[in-house]
Amino acid sequence: MGTVGLSFGSPTSGTGFDVSSTVASIVSNLENVETPWKTQLTSLQSQDTVISSLGTLFSKLTNDLSSLTDLTGIMAQKTGGSSDTNVLELTAADATAAAGTYTVQVANLAQTSSGYFASVPSDSTALSGSITLQAGTGASQTFTLNSGDTLSDLESDINNSTVGITANILTDSSGSRLSLTSQTSGASGDLTVTDNSITAATANTLSYSGTAGASNTTSSGTLAPVAATSDTLSGSISIQVGSGQAQTVALPTGGGTLSDLVSAIKSTTGIGVTASVVTNSDGTSSLSLLSDTSGTDGTLTVTSSISDTSTALGYTSTLSGKEANLTVNGVSVTSDSNTVTGLIKGVSFDLLAPSSTESDGSLETVQVVIGNDNTDIASTVNTFVSDYNSLVSAMNAQEGNDSSGNAEPLFGSPTLSLLQQQLLGGLNLQNPNGNLDQIATNTDTTLSGSITVAVGSGTTQNFIIGAAPSTIPADTFYTGAGNNTLQNLADTINAAAAGTTMTYTGTAGTDSLASSGALTAIPDANLALSGSISVQVGNGTAENFVIGSQPSTGAAANTTYLGDDTVTLATLASAISHASLGVTASVSTPSGGQSTLTFTSGTTGTAGTLNITSSLNAAGTGISANVDTNNNQSSLSLLSQTTGSSGALAVKSSVSTTSDTLLSYTGHAGTSTTASYGSLTTIANSGDALSGSISIQVGSGTATTVNVDPANATLSGLVTAINNAKLGVTAVADSNGTTLSFLSGTQGTAGTLTINSSILDTTDTTTASLGYTNSSDVSDLANLGITPSTNYDGTISFDETVLTSALNSDFSGVLGFFQNLNSWGQSFTTLLNDAGTSSSTGTLALAETANSNSESTLNANVSKEESLISLQQKSLTAELNSANEIMQELPSQLNGINELYSAITGYNSSTNG
Repeated sequence: MGTVGLSFGSPTSGTGFDVSSTVASIVSNLENVETPWKTQLTSLQSQDTVISSLGTLFSKLTNDLSSLTDLTGIMAQKTGGSSDTNVLELTAADATAAAGTYTVQVANLAQTSSGYFASVPSDSTALSGSITLQAGTGASQTFTLNSGDTLSDLESDINNSTVGITANILTDSSGSRLSLTSQTSGASGDLTVTDNSITAATANTLSYSGTAGASNTTSSGTLAPVAATSDTLSGSISIQVGSGQAQTVALPTGGGTLSDLVSAIKSTTGIGVTASVVTNSDGTSSLSLLSDTSGTDGTLTVTSSISDTSTALGYTSTLSGKEANLTVNGVSVTSDSNTVTGLIKGVSFDLLAPSSTESDGSLETVQVVIGNDNTDIASTVNTFVSDYNSLVSAMNAQEGNDSSGNAEPLFGSPTLSLLQQQLLGGLNLQNPNGNLDQIATNTDTTLSGSITVAVGSGTTQNFIIGAAPSTIPADTFYTGAGNNTLQNLADTINAAAAGTTMTYTGTAGTDSLASSGALTAIPDANLALSGSISVQVGNGTAENFVIGSQPSTGAAANTTYLGDDTVTLATLASAISHASLGVTASVSTPSGGQSTLTFTSGTTGTAGTLNITSSLNAAGTGISANVDTNNNQSSLSLLSQTTGSSGALAVKSSVSTTSDTLLSYTGHAGTSTTASYGSLTTIANSGDALSGSISIQVGSGTATTVNVDPANATLSGLVTAINNAKLGVTAVADSNGTTLSFLSGTQGTAGTLTINSSILDTTDTTTASLGYTNSSDVSDLANLGITPSTNYDGTISFDETVLTSALNSDFSGVLGFFQNLNSWGQSFTTLLNDAGTSSSTGTLALAETANSNSESTLNANVSKEESLISLQQKSLTAELNSANEIMQELPSQLNGINELYSAITGYNSSTNG
């Protein structure tokens, strides 16, 4: 009989047993089933911590790179300076500015029109009247003062208007003046002040201002202005001409006007002046005096005590608007403002003073230097390298044990291996030198024409789409008949880059004909050769011709070494012909065609048959190609196999495309009152031939693909095929047979149509030319000073001097390396996004999701098991409590039974009684 494995003590002792510890021991055994689950959860959570940390490092690296790939980022920033900041100060240079040195001479600065009104006692002095102001050719505005208005009110009115003038009150010990400044600098903002009738409620003595007579001028002058010719004046004026007698002219006791004063002067005999009333430019009026005697003898000496009952606020112009005149790189230009923007593209600078005059009378030249921000670019690249190494080091750390000797969380993880492969592959990506324009991948596009490419100053190579002629021109490659896609063109370019394997084809000798043959033709007779060739005539000794130096261990028998210098067809032909083998080798180049090495035996008959074995190879073009496809668009990228500017590609594209018309679907979802509907692109003619297929889904149903029937490849045939499929949608062609419409058979959102069309109209084709865009002649990271570190641990090192040299000599190439289409920068950015956690499909993100799903399952198992154990714990506790009570009652029960037994049997009764 089995046991429970627990000790309950003596069942007759009456002490029972410890129910709590007994239940705890049983529950502990039950919980052992959870141990592997919890262990696995701990492992997954440790992985989560590492994945999150790696995701942060990936994100940081992505941000570093985005600074270089962003069109407005660090690569777009410019630096600059001025050789004379007293004359010109550079204020900004944006991404559109071209790096270089510009010469500037400043003849004069721009002036902003300004002026001021006559002073009044204070800015609170009461004014009246009106004035009309205008800035440049802008709209004029009239400002009329209300009763009690002050200079402050006029200032506020002007500043709150749209007249384009700024007004300011200037106050000193002599009173307050209102100054005006145009808001537009240069001549185009010149101020015009007219119809000025503003006066202050203060008496004002009209002072005289004039000029003395000279040998060629006549003395003249004016009294201070009055707001209106009707102003009432009082007082007198003393006028003296030259050394003559001063005469005083007084206004009547009751006062008079400017006209009255003129009359009084004219009626004074022998006064010797001509008096008149003049209207000033601002609309005020003044008394004008002109001496009747020219020269210094007619100089006027005038003392005025003429007083006006109010002060006219006459306007005085201090500066007229004027353009700045300067010369930029020898070209005379003007600027309305001393803040010059756009005169040099992308550059802004302030003019502070005219250029000084040199000893030869010319103006000082200021050098404005615009440069790329190489220092910050190098700093950003250095940060990228540092963060890349931090990421690699963090991944490398997962390949071993922790300080306790336990395996790191991602040890042996395929995720870790994949990430390492992705990063290493991304670093080694080569940057394309340029791209053909993109073409659609879903319109059955075919190519025709050709493209020419030259590496540096090398020979131009021609790549022609189509069949090759019987004689292939020199440096020309053909895709072959029917090979008219981007991939066919890329394959042809890559085959040419791999070089030409030169096999021998020949004929045996006959009694009347010597044996002859030729190697495979190569595009250019001057291409460098590699490898070796064995030549034997009849049963003679075979001679090997090896391109390269003789090995240090000695020459092989019957072997001629041609050295490490460039060996061409001509070099090889000469060596073979002079080897006394009984064979003549020569270079054959048909007119305008490719070149080959031909052989002719010197002996007729089978005894002179040539046995030639070639492992020669001619150098390739140095150009490789790749087809990059994304979002239904493909582009051919070209890559030079020569780094630096010497490997720059010169490309001319004459490639044309012919594409079918894609019939795309446009539709509307269903609503509570309407069924979903839509249509395909309208075709030109009902008889147009169609190809392809269309996927149709109604609501949440299964999507079904309907193919165009080759036997009835028209729009009406497609309508029939769709309706025969009975998909819950009706297809109808319009009366012209050119538009196919769809109507769902189910109303509401449940019947919404989801249609993806790849139907092509093969009759309606379009043609286009594919242009070539040069991207960069920087082919890989090594050109920028970024190379694998000597630790061979996957980290990289950075030589800033190499990058600085590249930035100084080929900035556009470095820019293209990071930013152009299909560039290394764009490709590596995509790789980082595809690896990290920023994308839901990233390698780390998928690992994170997989762990999360596993953790959810394990947690659910643990939770379910905990519930079961809890129920069993309650049941066990109840059962064992009951058993314990029974065990505790057993002694008394046994005593009772014993007493009963004794009573029945008389056991222990006295035998003498």
